[in-house]
Amino acid sequence: MNGCTERVYNGLIKENPTFVLMLGMCPTLAVTTSAINGVGMGLSTTVVLVLSNMLISMLRKIIPDSVRMPAFIVVVASFVTIVQFLLEGFVPSLYASLGLYIPLIVVNCIILGRAESYASKNPVVLSIFDGIGMGLGFTVGLTAIGLVRELIGSGKVFDYQLLPLADMSTGQAGYVPVTIFILAPGAFLVLAGLTALQNKMKINAAKKGKKVIEAAGCGEGCASCAGCSKTVFPTGNEKE
Repeated sequence: MNGCTERVYNGLIKENPTFVLMLGMCPTLAVTTSAINGVGMGLSTTVVLVLSNMLISMLRKIIPDSVRMPAFIVVVASFVTIVQFLLEGFVPSLYASLGLYIPLIVVNCIILGRAESYASKNPVVLSIFDGIGMGLGFTVGLTAIGLVRELIGSGKVFDYQLLPLADMSTGQAGYVPVTIFILAPGAFLVLAGLTALQNKMKINAAKKGKKVIEAAGCGEGCASCAGCSKTVFPTGNEKE
């Protein structure tokens, strides 16, 4: 597997931001009331990820370490503003649905995390594919959650009425939506359910002797991560 393919595979499967690393939970839980919202937020984040990774990688030898985080935020904010204007101009309905969560992409920990941990240390092409992989993984996660919530909560999929609704006034039989799934608690329930399903599949695969993919990122709490503590909170005692 070459480097570019590995970066895409890494973001989609091995270190999926939603189901493995549990990053970007704010938009994940807030905007996934429908599948189309999940696709829109995911693709918007993907565009910002790819462009910011590309530019930060190009400037990685120019940006001083002392101001790297402010510089990363300026780069990300610039691309988010462009994406926001494009959505407002060409897809106003999606822009209205996503609302405040579009500008909040600026502080999405997935984007800043990839800028700090990967794009600022690797070549441009690999950084671009890293952004594509992470962005598509985030899109898949949001879309999956949105699909389940929309189907159970309203009987629809991509705004298409898949399950005929019951009509109480006429006594017509049909599907009765479980509206809690399109409310805030439903996001937690679906995320927990899909994550548990993924973990169950991994456990069953391990029992059968199959190779189980483990995330290469953080496996424990932040306090136990020596790598992050040295990078983000340096003490001055670390040896190069």
